Amino acid sequence: MEPCRFVRLIVESLVLKLPAVAKPAGPGVHPSATPCFCTLHLGHGPSAAVRSTVPLPVSADPTSSTSLIEAPAMPAVAEPVVISLDPETVQRLAARRSGASLIVAVYVGRAGGRACGLASGRLLGRVRVAVDLEAAPARPTVVQSGWVSVGTGRTAARLHLVVRSEPDPRFVFQFGGEPECSPVVYQVQGTGGGGHSGRNLQPVFSCRFSVERRRSTRSLSLRSLASTVSRSDSIRSWFAGGEREHQRRREQRKGWTVTIHDLSGSPVAAASMVTPFVPSPGSDRVSRSNPGAWLILCAVGTSGTADSAATNWKPWGRLEAWRERGPADGGALGYRFQLVPDAAGADVPIAESSIGARKGGQFRIDVTADMAGAAAGFVMGSTVEGERKQSKPTVQVGVQHVSCMADVALFIALSAAVDLSMDACRLFSQKLRKELCKDQQDSGL
Repeated sequence: MEPCRFVRLIVESLVLKLPAVAKPAGPGVHPSATPCFCTLHLGHGPSAAVRSTVPLPVSADPTSSTSLIEAPAMPAVAEPVVISLDPETVQRLAARRSGASLIVAVYVGRAGGRACGLASGRLLGRVRVAVDLEAAPARPTVVQSGWVSVGTGRTAARLHLVVRSEPDPRFVFQFGGEPECSPVVYQVQGTGGGGHSGRNLQPVFSCRFSVERRRSTRSLSLRSLASTVSRSDSIRSWFAGGEREHQRRREQRKGWTVTIHDLSGSPVAAASMVTPFVPSPGSDRVSRSNPGAWLILCAVGTSGTADSAATNWKPWGRLEAWRERGPADGGALGYRFQLVPDAAGADVPIAESSIGARKGGQFRIDVTADMAGAAAGFVMGSTVEGERKQSKPTVQVGVQHVSCMADVALFIALSAAVDLSMDACRLFSQKLRKELCKDQQDSGL
């Protein structure tokens, strides 16, 4: 498999030193207590590739005589910021006449607020760091490390930052259709990975979506009642009412399974809904306190076997999903992913976040930790479209996490489960698309 040449730009050890003040503004007021933040732009203008806002820890500078070359004791620093660049963006920025630059703008004030149409923070100054993106896909490089002046004059603040770039090759895959439509999955080969230009698609997997569901006692009793009691007006009214529709929709969101097959037809991975998605009492949404759940399964010792029912499956991961409350846009899809250990023991938390229900977003596993100055790296990412939008997930997997195609299949199954969770967590007052309710249409429920 040929990976796509992604690049990671890591900005870490961010801390700000403010100049000393001759007279405090009031009791208990000190520059080190002032909220500060910075924005990171890779490039400039409307076409800037990255726009990120980061809170800045502040350290008081008791004197203004300390040289910028000196390295005073470091206070607490901001979390590392990881900027991922796909091959098309790397090429576009590297081709600029002035080259690529990371621009760090430092502000005093709170981020996010606005007054009279302007950002509430007061700009202290900007720092520009040149980045050689042509060399970045080939070798790790420390671009900047140390203190730099922010602003001008003797009262300039100082910013400490470390900027480094590193190759981040990834395998990229594209679903040929929505996961519930049992599509083919293609690998994106060549230099592509972010856009569609110059991409070569090679089929590597096929998906098979199925629904297996045991009808509840309540549902069965209603059907039995319909067959034994005369069809009076009261009975017809009962079945036409909201109770039947509510029960039908509750039955729709359980028993979903996506099985991933290799090119020979053998099942290699699967995502199986093990906890149904049901509304919390008195609500029409799946709550965080009672989430639905998927098991991500790995096929064991089934080479050449096309029957998934006869396959031995081993749990690999567990995905929980729910519907976050939100404004008029419908809130967000909340999720939590954990690895299931081989031996007896607690699940290992890996990722927890949310994706906007209307606009969609990206599910990511990026184990970036400031451990001994090294980042563990990108694991996988998958695009997720918002509700009522056609979704053909694009999946990226870090090369270092793939030893065989079966490893990839697990991430493909996980991305399908995340995508389907957007439908499973829709408000129960809304109907699901017909591809998710085939057996209920056939059974007449």
